[in-house]
Amino acid sequence: MDGDFTTARRAWNTLETNHRERLERAAAITPGKVVSAADAVALLEAVIEPGDRVCIEGNNQKHADFLAKCLAQASPERLHGLHIVQSNLALPAHLDVFERGIADRLDFCYSGPQGLRMARLVDEGKIKLGAIHTYLELYSRYFCDLTPRVSFIAAEAADADGNLYTGANTEDTPAIVEATAFKSGILIAQVNRLVERVPRVDVPGDWVSFVVPAPKPHYIEPIFTRDPAVISEVQILMAMMVIRGIYEEYGITRLNHGIGFDTAAIELILPTYAADLGLKGKICQYLSVNPCPTLIPAIESGFIEGIHCAGSELGMEAYVSARSDVFFIGRDGTMRSNRIFCQLAGHYADLFIGSTLQIDLEGNSSTATLSRITGFGGAPNFGCESRGRRHASPGWLKAGREQTRPGTMPRGRKLVVQIVESFGDGMAPTFVERLDAWTLQDRFGLPLPPVMVYGEDLTHIVTEEGIANLLLCETMEEREQAIRGVAGYTPVGLARDRAMVERLRGKGAVRYPEDMGVDPRLATRDLLAARSIRDLVRWSGGLYDPPARFRNW
Repeated sequence: MDGDFTTARRAWNTLETNHRERLERAAAITPGKVVSAADAVALLEAVIEPGDRVCIEGNNQKHADFLAKCLAQASPERLHGLHIVQSNLALPAHLDVFERGIADRLDFCYSGPQGLRMARLVDEGKIKLGAIHTYLELYSRYFCDLTPRVSFIAAEAADADGNLYTGANTEDTPAIVEATAFKSGILIAQVNRLVERVPRVDVPGDWVSFVVPAPKPHYIEPIFTRDPAVISEVQILMAMMVIRGIYEEYGITRLNHGIGFDTAAIELILPTYAADLGLKGKICQYLSVNPCPTLIPAIESGFIEGIHCAGSELGMEAYVSARSDVFFIGRDGTMRSNRIFCQLAGHYADLFIGSTLQIDLEGNSSTATLSRITGFGGAPNFGCESRGRRHASPGWLKAGREQTRPGTMPRGRKLVVQIVESFGDGMAPTFVERLDAWTLQDRFGLPLPPVMVYGEDLTHIVTEEGIANLLLCETMEEREQAIRGVAGYTPVGLARDRAMVERLRGKGAVRYPEDMGVDPRLATRDLLAARSIRDLVRWSGGLYDPPARFRNW
């Protein structure tokens, strides 16, 4: 009937009602927010329901490891059909829940050391893979179609009211907390200690459902520590070419370094090689990166003015706290990290540089191999063109001019650089005609090949042979030959059209060390500002306290 707006009655607070029901079941275990470690499994069985979407905080470093182990110990009769949403699966317990039939669906970003086992479980049908995400992509879905019903997080300390202090490793916590707490979800925090008053309130207590003091501190992996003693002269040569052929030429001041020995070499020759070139104050001033120990000499030399971090790094806590002009430090004296903001800062920077395992003739790159599902982490967010950017900088404008063709709309361009040796571990060629990602797509039924950085986003490739500037390639044939021109003695490199490569060299699309004024004879370990972990400790004035595994004195 016209004008009749009567609709069928609907309850609009079902999630809130369900939230109260879960809390009522938990009341039989604890009268308040604090739950003993011995009761943790019982708590999970009380507040989680079959088919729930569960988020387990698993970052590059910080993990809610105790709660993950407790979930894996739950009864599959009580808990089953769970859908796990988790950024990083790094520990055995993260996959034990699938092995035991507690969970069967997964959306994630990165699996690292669990990649081989994950591939087996997918093959066996124990994991139904939703998607392999980037970090920002998965976090955004927490607020859309992958909102958790129950989430586990890790914090340094909590008080009796449930206020949480995350310390230097905040990382993914804010995204998980807000998506869960503000959609009537259950938020459980494992903490290292209970205190009368937290040094800093990172998560308000009224957002937190339960606090579990864990038997031991949550697991943190020092994945960003690279020992300068392992850096090779080949990596130093590539670092020299990056500084001369990219950083200096484009005036790169805001950037993100991927993790690896290649980028560590760049950091360690800033106070020597780059300083001798008069580049202090002209390059590498602002970074979006974790507090890598190999940055210490560049910080102490005055090269780096500011760093925003996704997370912390074991042993760097005292050094970071003592350098509050460089890092983002709270009133309590410890760093406040945030993976989302760090990813955004890096996305809108002038340059990303990182490594990979395979690159094809279009410049598509992937870390996927035939035997494991590793995922991407944050590299696709850092390593892609920031098309929403509107503010200008000299490097961004220069790259845009190189890319813009006559008669088209002028715009800027972010630099995305892959730095690789032509052969990787086991002498496997980095440059290939066809990525293994295609085979993985077929094997695991993925909707697309798992590509980390698409060729259309890539601007430069750096190898021990030279630099390919793909911005200056006008056709796909030129792009292919530029890539072949720096692919060394791999089958891809040996199949180059030498005449075309020379023509590309003439217009700067292919450049070798001599074209940039780089003398390979100078590429020795003498250029490194620090040649060992102990040297880094000295540079820090004793503030850097490396984990035991990196000490040999």
